[in-house]
Amino acid sequence: MRHELAVQHGPEDDRMRPGAAYRLMTSAVVPRPIAWVSSRSADGVDNLAPHSFFTIVSTDPAMLAFTSVGRKDTLNNIEATGEFVVNVAPGPLFEVVNATSADYPPEVGEFDAEGVAREPSLTVAPPRVAGSPVAFECRLHEVRPTGNCFVVVGLVLHAAVDASVAASDDMVRRPHVDIGALQPWSRLGADEWGLLGEIREIERPRYDG
Repeated sequence: MRHELAVQHGPEDDRMRPGAAYRLMTSAVVPRPIAWVSSRSADGVDNLAPHSFFTIVSTDPAMLAFTSVGRKDTLNNIEATGEFVVNVAPGPLFEVVNATSADYPPEVGEFDAEGVAREPSLTVAPPRVAGSPVAFECRLHEVRPTGNCFVVVGLVLHAAVDASVAASDDMVRRPHVDIGALQPWSRLGADEWGLLGEIREIERPRYDG
């Protein structure tokens, strides 16, 4: 038996409301990697917030995208300055990542409020998270309003990979990250978070016909 849930069509009394659709999608579209985004306001306040609608959108040129559900400080900062950093949310910083999701006012920076150590970026003004093993420095490519959200696409200018998670001796020509060492957190449904479970390898098939 299946539960048949009308999202956009069907009688209004039987239709899922936007909040219900959010709860369904975020508990079923899992796991979702976390973009721990650092940005700097026009007034110089360093903001840090996790966003779990996050993916790659292009590899040549390298581009990443995350979605802001509604208008938030991260989005406002990026539109004002055109720069941001996507930091990977590592296992040891679980509680801190969650803490930076609080709705601090714009004049309060999460780096300072939660005691998150900074390190300077090389190509953009917003700092990187010193404890994040992988960080992507980005220049804003576009902000695309979509429904009640804003898709933020960034051009990756520079990547910083800590030696502790590097799985290659030549990270320039054959870059690879050791996923076991990285220990990235992902978001699930409601208040659920997850680490990696079983990891399997299988070669992609080739069509020989």
